[in-house]
Amino acid sequence: MTHPADEVVTLASELIAIDTTNPGTHGGPGPERAGAEYVAARLAEAGYTSDYVESGAPGRGNVVARLPGADRSRGALLIHGHLDVVPADPAEWTVPPFSGEVRDGYLWGRGAVDMKGMLAMTLAVARHLRRTGVVPPRDLVFAFLSDEEAGGVVGAQWLVAHRPDLFEGVTEAISEVGGFSVRLPGGPRAYLVQTAEKGSMWLRLAARGTAGHGSLLHTDNPIGKLAAALARLDAYRFPVVLTEPVREFLTGVARLTGVPFDPADPETAVRRLGHLSRLIEPGLRDTATATIVDAGTKSNVVPSIARAQLDGRMLPGRDEAFRAELARVLGPDVAIEWDSLPAVQTTFDGKLVAAMAAAVDAEDPGARLLPYLMPAGTDAKAFARLGIRHLGFAPLRLPPELDFTALFHGVDERVPTAALEFGTRVLDRLLRTC
Repeated sequence: MTHPADEVVTLASELIAIDTTNPGTHGGPGPERAGAEYVAARLAEAGYTSDYVESGAPGRGNVVARLPGADRSRGALLIHGHLDVVPADPAEWTVPPFSGEVRDGYLWGRGAVDMKGMLAMTLAVARHLRRTGVVPPRDLVFAFLSDEEAGGVVGAQWLVAHRPDLFEGVTEAISEVGGFSVRLPGGPRAYLVQTAEKGSMWLRLAARGTAGHGSLLHTDNPIGKLAAALARLDAYRFPVVLTEPVREFLTGVARLTGVPFDPADPETAVRRLGHLSRLIEPGLRDTATATIVDAGTKSNVVPSIARAQLDGRMLPGRDEAFRAELARVLGPDVAIEWDSLPAVQTTFDGKLVAAMAAAVDAEDPGARLLPYLMPAGTDAKAFARLGIRHLGFAPLRLPPELDFTALFHGVDERVPTAALEFGTRVLDRLLRTC
């Protein structure tokens, strides 16, 4: 009998070849339908009856399927991922970003890491379980979602608000940005499990001034006000806050490497992590980054308003402090509008974590799991509104020289084919024992 790992690379390649670039329109039309229909067709081949759902925004397809478990009284496990990807400029890539090409032991393309590789692993295991008549310990709900890259407005958020029946009985969930291996300096291989993620805040700034001809003297130019505020923000560093998830991660690293860390100076411990520090360091403080600036329509006209947008990320429990500090740094000349999603956090314990550890150990004996706080956001924020506990676990065994975190949204995004096959074996073990 074949194993689901046998088809995972093909499934991932075919998913990558479907261009599902999110237009970032926060709820408008989009391209996920083709990817959703592909998933629904592959599930149907294995005998699933799935729900295809659109929010009303054309093309924003979502697919949800359920595999009944042996104990229907137990809380179900949700395995979810997003179909959409961020843009990619082919001129910058070594291979065409929507080719799904396999080269030099890697699967290349936009979404290989974020997150069509995990979708393919999920799809391969779901198909195999159904085809072989496996009855898992509890219900498994598989969800393939749209719009995560723009906040899930017409994906997870819409489904939670309008179709919670699809997730009836779900108590726990797993998804992206966790489960991948890291080699700790002087220590064993470890697999990171996301137990928390920062809150997300989208900020719109506006500075107002006096419009006029560019040739005259101006003392009330809104562009100058906005530029000064953004310069202050760029130079500002929010205070270090050692949250419990980061403390637990650094304690685990110290235990595995034998190098203790000073809770009064976590930055030094993080700097010892090499390229992994890029992922962990933002978990020590809030961040606010200017991403869009817009002002003026003609080179000889001073506008009456200048606008900017910021990407804000807050540590658990820091929402109000973040707002206050940001307003103070930007100053009184800038008006601020806020949209936000809260941080999510859970504990690193329980039967699901134990099942993850056993599944990883079976495929990579001696490896360890470590909890961590993820600095970005996922659809976990939406599912938290249903009381669903979330853990990031998309298992991949990676070569230690690969700077994996740089591949998220990066040029030449790629994943080792062997890592996809490894992850499929781990996920298959997990879903049979969870």
